[in-house]
Amino acid sequence: MKLRVAKPADASKLLAIYKPFVEKTAVTFEYQVPTVEEFRQRIETTLQTHPYLVAENQEGALLGYAYAHAYKEREAYDWSVEVTIYLADRAQGLGIGTKLYRALEQELAKQHILVLTACITGGNQKSVAFHESFGYTMVGNFKAIGYKFGQWHDVYWMQKQLEAPCATIEKVIPYSKVMNQLNEKQRTVG
Repeated sequence: MKLRVAKPADASKLLAIYKPFVEKTAVTFEYQVPTVEEFRQRIETTLQTHPYLVAENQEGALLGYAYAHAYKEREAYDWSVEVTIYLADRAQGLGIGTKLYRALEQELAKQHILVLTACITGGNQKSVAFHESFGYTMVGNFKAIGYKFGQWHDVYWMQKQLEAPCATIEKVIPYSKVMNQLNEKQRTVG
Protein backbone atom coordinates (compact mmCIF):
# COMPACT_ATOMS: atom_id res chain seq x y z
CA MET A 1 0.00 0.00 0.00
CA LYS A 2 1.15 3.53 -0.69
CA LEU A 3 -0.12 6.90 0.38
CA ARG A 4 -0.20 9.75 -2.09
CA VAL A 5 -1.82 13.07 -2.74
CA ALA A 6 -5.27 12.75 -4.28
CA LYS A 7 -5.85 13.76 -7.89
CA PRO A 8 -9.09 15.09 -9.36
CA ALA A 9 -9.13 11.95 -11.52
CA ASP A 10 -9.62 9.91 -8.30
CA ALA A 11 -13.08 11.43 -7.80
CA SER A 12 -15.18 8.47 -8.95
CA LYS A 13 -13.19 5.96 -6.86
CA LEU A 14 -13.29 8.15 -3.77
CA LEU A 15 -16.98 8.81 -4.27
CA ALA A 16 -17.55 5.03 -4.29
CA ILE A 17 -15.99 4.92 -0.80
CA TYR A 18 -18.05 7.87 0.42
CA LYS A 19 -21.42 6.88 -1.10
CA PRO A 20 -22.39 4.20 1.50
CA PHE A 21 -21.74 6.68 4.31
CA VAL A 22 -24.23 9.11 2.76
CA GLU A 23 -26.85 6.50 1.92
CA LYS A 24 -26.67 4.26 5.00
CA THR A 25 -25.23 6.21 7.94
CA ALA A 26 -25.39 9.47 9.83
CA VAL A 27 -21.58 9.66 9.82
CA THR A 28 -22.03 12.43 7.25
CA PHE A 29 -25.02 14.74 7.32
CA GLU A 30 -25.26 14.93 3.54
CA TYR A 31 -28.58 13.60 2.30
CA GLN A 32 -27.71 13.24 -1.39
CA VAL A 33 -24.64 11.56 -2.85
CA PRO A 34 -22.64 14.20 -4.71
CA THR A 35 -22.01 13.81 -8.41
CA VAL A 36 -18.58 12.78 -9.61
CA GLU A 37 -18.07 16.31 -10.92
CA GLU A 38 -19.01 17.82 -7.53
CA PHE A 39 -16.59 15.44 -5.81
CA ARG A 40 -13.84 16.27 -8.31
CA GLN A 41 -14.38 19.96 -7.56
CA ARG A 42 -14.12 19.30 -3.82
CA ILE A 43 -10.76 17.61 -4.30
CA GLU A 44 -9.45 20.44 -6.49
CA THR A 45 -10.66 23.10 -4.07
CA THR A 46 -9.23 21.35 -1.02
CA LEU A 47 -5.81 20.84 -2.61
CA GLN A 48 -5.42 24.57 -3.13
CA THR A 49 -5.25 25.12 0.61
CA HIS A 50 -4.90 21.79 2.44
CA PRO A 51 -3.76 18.17 1.97
CA TYR A 52 -6.04 15.50 0.54
CA LEU A 53 -4.42 12.06 0.78
CA VAL A 54 -5.41 8.63 -0.50
CA ALA A 55 -4.34 5.09 0.37
CA GLU A 56 -3.82 2.94 -2.70
CA ASN A 57 -3.07 -0.79 -2.87
CA GLN A 58 -0.64 -2.41 -5.31
CA GLU A 59 -3.41 -2.99 -7.83
CA GLY A 60 -4.31 0.70 -7.85
CA ALA A 61 -7.53 0.34 -5.84
CA LEU A 62 -8.20 3.22 -3.47
CA LEU A 63 -8.83 2.04 0.09
CA GLY A 64 -9.50 5.30 1.85
CA TYR A 65 -8.81 8.99 2.05
CA ALA A 66 -8.17 11.73 4.58
CA TYR A 67 -8.12 15.46 4.15
CA ALA A 68 -8.19 18.74 6.00
CA HIS A 69 -10.05 21.95 5.38
CA ALA A 70 -10.38 25.31 7.07
CA TYR A 71 -12.02 25.14 10.48
CA LYS A 72 -13.56 28.58 9.85
CA GLU A 73 -12.97 31.14 7.12
CA ARG A 74 -11.79 34.07 9.27
CA GLU A 75 -8.02 34.74 9.19
CA ALA A 76 -7.59 34.22 12.92
CA TYR A 77 -8.43 30.55 12.34
CA ASP A 78 -5.75 30.00 9.65
CA TRP A 79 -3.70 27.76 11.95
CA SER A 80 -6.69 25.50 12.68
CA VAL A 81 -8.24 22.84 10.46
CA GLU A 82 -10.98 20.23 10.52
CA VAL A 83 -9.82 16.76 9.52
CA THR A 84 -11.87 14.02 7.88
CA ILE A 85 -11.25 10.37 7.05
CA TYR A 86 -13.22 7.69 5.19
CA LEU A 87 -12.21 4.09 4.57
CA ALA A 88 -13.67 1.47 2.26
CA ASP A 89 -15.34 -1.43 4.10
CA ARG A 90 -12.57 -3.83 3.07
CA ALA A 91 -9.96 -1.45 4.52
CA GLN A 92 -11.43 -1.25 8.03
CA GLY A 93 -9.23 -2.51 10.86
CA LEU A 94 -6.05 -2.88 8.78
CA GLY A 95 -4.18 0.17 10.13
CA ILE A 96 -4.79 2.17 6.95
CA GLY A 97 -6.61 4.93 8.81
CA THR A 98 -3.68 5.27 11.21
CA LYS A 99 -1.23 5.59 8.33
CA LEU A 100 -3.42 8.15 6.57
CA TYR A 101 -3.79 10.29 9.70
CA ARG A 102 -0.06 10.18 10.49
CA ALA A 103 0.74 11.29 6.94
CA LEU A 104 -1.96 13.96 7.09
CA GLU A 105 -0.46 15.37 10.28
CA GLN A 106 3.00 15.45 8.66
CA GLU A 107 1.64 17.36 5.68
CA LEU A 108 -0.24 19.80 7.92
CA ALA A 109 2.92 20.45 9.94
CA LYS A 110 4.68 21.49 6.70
CA GLN A 111 2.01 24.18 6.36
CA HIS A 112 2.52 25.41 9.96
CA ILE A 113 -0.94 24.22 11.05
CA LEU A 114 -1.16 24.06 14.85
CA VAL A 115 -4.68 22.90 15.78
CA LEU A 116 -6.67 19.94 14.44
CA THR A 117 -10.38 19.50 15.02
CA ALA A 118 -12.68 16.59 14.25
CA CYS A 119 -16.46 16.74 13.98
CA ILE A 120 -18.00 13.35 14.84
CA THR A 121 -21.64 12.27 14.82
CA GLY A 122 -22.81 11.41 18.33
CA GLY A 123 -22.70 7.72 19.16
CA ASN A 124 -19.84 6.99 16.74
CA GLN A 125 -17.63 5.53 19.45
CA LYS A 126 -15.34 3.88 16.90
CA SER A 127 -14.39 7.31 15.53
CA VAL A 128 -14.09 8.81 19.02
CA ALA A 129 -11.72 6.01 20.07
CA PHE A 130 -9.71 6.38 16.84
CA HIS A 131 -9.25 10.11 17.44
CA GLU A 132 -8.42 9.59 21.12
CA SER A 133 -5.66 7.20 20.04
CA PHE A 134 -4.14 10.16 18.14
CA GLY A 135 -4.29 12.45 21.16
CA TYR A 136 -7.55 14.24 20.43
CA THR A 137 -9.67 15.28 23.40
CA MET A 138 -13.38 15.99 23.57
CA VAL A 139 -14.01 19.74 23.64
CA GLY A 140 -17.68 20.03 22.78
CA ASN A 141 -20.99 18.25 22.38
CA PHE A 142 -23.79 19.87 20.42
CA LYS A 143 -27.06 18.20 21.36
CA ALA A 144 -29.57 17.15 18.69
CA ILE A 145 -28.07 19.46 16.06
CA GLY A 146 -28.30 17.31 12.91
CA TYR A 147 -31.37 15.54 11.54
CA LYS A 148 -30.97 12.48 9.31
CA PHE A 149 -32.92 9.25 8.79
CA GLY A 150 -35.83 10.46 10.91
CA GLN A 151 -33.86 11.23 14.05
CA TRP A 152 -31.82 13.97 15.67
CA HIS A 153 -28.10 13.42 16.18
CA ASP A 154 -25.59 14.98 18.53
CA VAL A 155 -22.24 16.18 17.21
CA TYR A 156 -19.00 15.81 19.15
CA TRP A 157 -16.05 18.11 18.59
CA MET A 158 -12.58 16.83 19.35
CA GLN A 159 -9.32 18.76 19.22
CA LYS A 160 -5.58 18.13 19.08
CA GLN A 161 -2.61 20.48 19.20
CA LEU A 162 0.15 19.65 16.71
CA GLU A 163 2.24 22.30 18.42
CA ALA A 164 1.51 24.54 21.36
CA PRO A 165 0.22 27.93 20.27
CA CYS A 166 2.69 30.73 20.94
CA ALA A 167 2.91 34.47 20.38
CA THR A 168 5.31 34.18 17.43
CA ILE A 169 3.95 31.96 14.68
CA GLU A 170 4.84 31.27 11.08
CA LYS A 171 2.37 32.16 8.36
CA VAL A 172 0.38 29.20 7.03
CA ILE A 173 1.55 27.99 3.63
CA PRO A 174 -1.23 26.98 1.21
CA TYR A 175 -0.90 23.31 0.32
CA SER A 176 -0.64 24.07 -3.39
CA LYS A 177 2.62 25.92 -2.61
CA VAL A 178 3.88 23.04 -0.48
CA MET A 179 3.22 20.71 -3.42
CA ASN A 180 4.95 23.04 -5.87
CA GLN A 181 8.08 22.76 -3.74
CA LEU A 182 8.21 19.02 -4.30
CA ASN A 183 9.16 17.35 -7.54
CA GLU A 184 7.00 14.58 -9.00
CA LYS A 185 9.14 11.81 -7.46
CA GLN A 186 8.59 13.15 -3.94
CA ARG A 187 4.79 13.37 -4.13
CA THR A 188 4.22 10.05 -2.39
CA VAL A 189 3.60 10.76 1.29
CA GLY A 190 3.82 8.82 4.54
